[in-house]
Amino acid sequence: MRVPLSWLREYVDVPADAAPEDVLAALVRVGFEEEDVHRFELQGPIVVGEVLEFVEEPQSNGKTIRWCQVQVAPEGETAADGGPAVHGIVCGARNFFVGDKVAVTLPGSVLPGPFPIAARKTYGHVSDGMIASAKELGLGEEHSGILRLVELGIDAPVGTDAIALLGLNDVAVEINVTPDRGYALSIRGVAREYSHATGAHFRDPGVREWGEVQHTKDAFTSVVEDAAPIRGRIGASEFVTRIVRDVDPTRPTPSWMVARLTLAGIRSLGILIDITNYVMLELGQPLHGYDLDTLTGGITVRRAVAGEKLQTLDGRLRDLDVEDLLITDESGPIGLAGVMGGGTTEMTDTTRNVLLEAATFDPVTIARTARRHKLPSEASRRFERGVDPNIPFVAAQRAVELMVAYAGGTDDREGGALLTRYEFPGIELPFGFVEGLIGVDYTRDEIVGALKMIGGAGHEREGDFVVFPPSWRPDLTDKWTLAEEVARIEGYDRIPSVLPTPPSGRGLTPAQQGRRRVANALAAAGYVETPSFPFTTDEQNDLHGSASGGHLPSVKLANPLDGQSPFLRRSLIPNLIRVAHRNVARGFTDLALFESGTVFLPRPGVTYGTDVVPPLAVRPDAATLAALDASIPPQRRFVAVLLAGSIAPKQPGSSASPAGLSDALDAVRTIASAAGVTVEVAQGERAALHPGRTGVLSVGSTEVGYVGELLPAVAEAADLPGRVIVAELDLDLVLSLAAPKVVAASLSGYPAATQDLSLVVGADVPAADVRAALVDGAGALLESVRLVDDYRGAGVPEGAKSLTFALRFRAPDRTLTAAEATDAKLAGVVAAAERYGATLRE
Repeated sequence: MRVPLSWLREYVDVPADAAPEDVLAALVRVGFEEEDVHRFELQGPIVVGEVLEFVEEPQSNGKTIRWCQVQVAPEGETAADGGPAVHGIVCGARNFFVGDKVAVTLPGSVLPGPFPIAARKTYGHVSDGMIASAKELGLGEEHSGILRLVELGIDAPVGTDAIALLGLNDVAVEINVTPDRGYALSIRGVAREYSHATGAHFRDPGVREWGEVQHTKDAFTSVVEDAAPIRGRIGASEFVTRIVRDVDPTRPTPSWMVARLTLAGIRSLGILIDITNYVMLELGQPLHGYDLDTLTGGITVRRAVAGEKLQTLDGRLRDLDVEDLLITDESGPIGLAGVMGGGTTEMTDTTRNVLLEAATFDPVTIARTARRHKLPSEASRRFERGVDPNIPFVAAQRAVELMVAYAGGTDDREGGALLTRYEFPGIELPFGFVEGLIGVDYTRDEIVGALKMIGGAGHEREGDFVVFPPSWRPDLTDKWTLAEEVARIEGYDRIPSVLPTPPSGRGLTPAQQGRRRVANALAAAGYVETPSFPFTTDEQNDLHGSASGGHLPSVKLANPLDGQSPFLRRSLIPNLIRVAHRNVARGFTDLALFESGTVFLPRPGVTYGTDVVPPLAVRPDAATLAALDASIPPQRRFVAVLLAGSIAPKQPGSSASPAGLSDALDAVRTIASAAGVTVEVAQGERAALHPGRTGVLSVGSTEVGYVGELLPAVAEAADLPGRVIVAELDLDLVLSLAAPKVVAASLSGYPAATQDLSLVVGADVPAADVRAALVDGAGALLESVRLVDDYRGAGVPEGAKSLTFALRFRAPDRTLTAAEATDAKLAGVVAAAERYGATLRE
């Protein structure tokens, strides 16, 4: 909200020497956030001049200029720029006459732009200044001719400062108004808040005698037909109309009004529209004016009928919704209530009789209409925040008076009205509640005084204080909002800064701690986290979201952000591939990426989504919450990694080390270590992975994920060069399988005995199964076993392979002999031979 200070001073005593920053500081004290200070970017000398004479001089380019003699200072005095009282000025406009008084920008002045003015030679003359138009002064968009002061009703002496005369020396402060304080979208509301902050005397422009604002003759019928009110509230609870006859829409808007509207951020559009905008800014009540002669019959306020259309003032033909609230006459819709009027009844330069409308509309209805049609307006901005229901009559009368004064109209005190008597329920405020909630020892007088200051009335009842909020504060609905008002008015600086003591048992849950450990471990291992949106295609879900690649159900969004990716992901791999593609396209070819995020795994045959719309004002009941929960597909948190390019770059003395399956397995072990589990790897298959380079990951007997190399065709489709290795685990499942407590094994102080072992087995026997047999057979003395070689070639029978393991033995209570280690190793060989036909390689 932009607030011109000259306007603010009309209703509250702002010191004459108060700077804009002082006013902003005062408003900040009562809870408003300062935004900016706005001024007319003008610099004098700009004075009133009188055209003494001019000569029209046609030019070779077809243009005719006027060489003018303009008096800019009283006879015998020096002009404001230090020059003579009469200046010669070249002017291209031709809409002025000898004797006209105009605004003259003398050399040394600066117009908005910035556009400095200096004496310069043009069209064969030295032009000593410029005669300005309204647009050049920042007073509007009119620039076809110069500004004639007589058209503004101004007759000031020659040499008068035109900046002050036209109101161009005003300044506006801008504040941010939160949605719950719509009353502050008016000069009236801001003036009241400045009074709260400083104690300055406030003069309420909304207080008028009832007989003064009421019309005396019913000359226009108004009906509200809302047979199916939305949310139990009718669309319009108050509707006031007033008629002003014989207006002259061609009259100029007074310069002071144009200046205030401009500083407030509203463009001048002609005297009739300017007056409705001016009253809206002053009182916070949006108004709309109709050309009375274009109306057919009376006005009916009703909901739209399916299939109806309306051409609004912006020239667009809009399809109406049955929830839209309309202003209609016998011809049909003539306006979107509270949002924008229709084009058929707008006020124009030929309007002679005006029907003014001031109403109270349902805030939610107006808000939804404005958003539905993507049509925000200054009116809807106020209606959707709540407008004082006691102000429409006052606002209509104020607009009538201005049209009579400045548009030459006649007030016959005719009109019509629909009036709902408002009853504002009292709010019980227990004594001691405010002090306990805010933490400040307010006295009873301070609490009562603060509530009375904001306009509330009340009385004591059985130990409580019953407060009746003012009509302009629909946000005050309970004792908590009243307590906030007391804290705001008494000053936030009184609230002590106390660090609360958190109760025991709070903090991250075990699952959250586990996720954080996994993410930190991968980042420490050199992986870069790349969070992404959970949207993909059905084809990618089928390829990466199931082991076989067959079709599984996926959740399709009704309103996706990207129409090409309307499904919720079943796997993290597609988005990691997309990120890798983007990086490779930009020259980053060595990649180690990871993502921890949610995947969506709907159950076959279950339809997700709901038409249940929970109420806005109350907590949904258990059945509604259950329906909402049932509408959400099962979600699990996965973690996935992707490797591409080189895991170690080429350096002097060593070649590049391309990323391989073993590097992805290292990442899996990093995840398992951070989660507190041991992951086993067995050969497996996935639709998108190389059949010979794919492993299934398990914790005990529970499968938790997979690791492998993308099929070359899949990598090529994503424009990824070389081998691409991926791994994906169900992180929630992994963390649930972790032991609640990790018991550290005792360390033996005795030396270890190491031996190597090479076994020949069938080529189709997984090395992990052979390792498991060695562990089972060797018994407790075997401390660790590690595969160090997988050989296939000369010396090994066709269809077989040689697996070499490094074994380490240790006893907790003695030094092992070589014979004991050998016996344990051979026991492992026997177990491998019995299970898989393994033989020692000679």
